[in-house]
Amino acid sequence: MYLESKAIELLALKLCQLSEDAAKQLPKALKSQDVERIHQAKDLLLSDIENPPSLIALARAVGLNDYKLKQGFHHVFGTTVFGYLHNHRMEKARQLLQTTDLTVAEVAYAIGFSNRSYFAAAFRRKFNINPKAYLLQSQRERYLP
Repeated sequence: MYLESKAIELLALKLCQLSEDAAKQLPKALKSQDVERIHQAKDLLLSDIENPPSLIALARAVGLNDYKLKQGFHHVFGTTVFGYLHNHRMEKARQLLQTTDLTVAEVAYAIGFSNRSYFAAAFRRKFNINPKAYLLQSQRERYLP
């Protein structure tokens, strides 16, 4: 019985240690005011996707330091600030190619890419299809009954 109680005590200590380690790895809870500022930063970032502000300018605009903005953005949205912007740009590009008659170059420029080949490579990485092929496929689907 003594050995059994010692084994249970060791298990309890190990579980306590594991829970403390897990608590240390979790990010500190954000204040509701900080979450509000992070959402404000997201709105500012997306308000001009062609010419987004720098990370420091964005942080200053919402009243956070850049570290808190980066950590909070990752905690709230699960990605980096500019990773979020990139994903938004790619989704916007997909939507424009699908629903408008813009060329690939016009879409690239509309979402803030100055280099068409860089846009094509980024689009291909995100959607596993060339933007020109996606445009042609979308046009066929739009114009065929």
